[in-house]
Amino acid sequence: MRKTIINGNILTPLPIPAGYGILIEGERIKAVAPCSEFPSDLPQIDARGKWVVPGLIDIHVHGSVDNDTMDESVKALCEMSRFFASRGVTSFLPTTLAASNKDVTAAIERIAYFHQTGDGARILGIHLEGPYLSHAHKGAQPKQHLRVAQPEEYLPWLESGVVKLFTVAPEIGGVLELIKTGRDVGVQFAVGHSSASYEQMVHAIDEGLTQATHTFNGMEPLHHRNPGVLGAVLTDKRVFAQVIADGVHLHPAVVNLLFITKKVDKTILITDAIRATGAEDGIHQLGDQEILVKNGIARTDSGSLAGSTLTMDRGLKNACDFTNCSFETILPSATSIPAKSLGMADLIGSIKPGHQADLAFFDKELNLCLTMVAGKIVFQK
Repeated sequence: MRKTIINGNILTPLPIPAGYGILIEGERIKAVAPCSEFPSDLPQIDARGKWVVPGLIDIHVHGSVDNDTMDESVKALCEMSRFFASRGVTSFLPTTLAASNKDVTAAIERIAYFHQTGDGARILGIHLEGPYLSHAHKGAQPKQHLRVAQPEEYLPWLESGVVKLFTVAPEIGGVLELIKTGRDVGVQFAVGHSSASYEQMVHAIDEGLTQATHTFNGMEPLHHRNPGVLGAVLTDKRVFAQVIADGVHLHPAVVNLLFITKKVDKTILITDAIRATGAEDGIHQLGDQEILVKNGIARTDSGSLAGSTLTMDRGLKNACDFTNCSFETILPSATSIPAKSLGMADLIGSIKPGHQADLAFFDKELNLCLTMVAGKIVFQK
């Protein structure tokens, strides 16, 4: 079915002149052109007074509304998909915790056989956070499941075609070989929960590591004589830096520092949200652990932060506030940049002909009004 979007302030994420609209044909964007060029008899969506932007992309999110990627149910994925769509997200990577081979494999298989219901955000694949991570910076990762990388374990995961992003600690045994093998089949790698030296990081980047998971968290603070993981992430232009802009994981000034250092084109907004997102404060499960959520802040018994309850629309607004930058400036870090980091910039993350018709409408106060996935409205306020 063909339809047009008219009267909106379009960001592709670059600004488009007034008077332009979007022609949608089926699941794809057919044209971005002056509205006067569109057939007048097509159904119209009037976006007057709204920003019309690419749908948001969350590449690091564990769960929401009492559901988690590790839950033994496709229903959990469906409910997560619907919730994220209500926050402007049109694509996401369900993210695992370090777990047994059996449980990681089961999560991969659920996503491999997940059938898009058509009423929520699209699942792009899976983000494996662990199990090849450092005990020294495990955070909320269950220590009993941290281990060295063995080809007999990870090769079936890579061969599934479902793994799109893999968070690893480069100093852990077997990880460099994993990076080389995975990059050959299109898997992206991020450093996280790591105590790697600067030299180990540079070696891993040379082998194909391209991202940092929740930058500043799960790694040593920057030291002027021992730059470590953070020194490599901040200075190497090949690396994308993920950031949780909730004002809890990082002070707002540090979020601003990251955008100044890495620039928008190498910074990716994520949520790292857990099942408590969209739910009440209290006790929630994260893997085998009980997590206390108080005032929206999730912590383990030891006091470590355990993911977040952030949503992407809120994170985008926070990033604008923390950096004192405009919506237009920050928007790519939640749209085109995560798409680029996954090698999917030719399909999602921008408003251009041939791309999926994945869109979000925001009012001038940056409140979400409407979400469209593959040309279908899946949320409307």
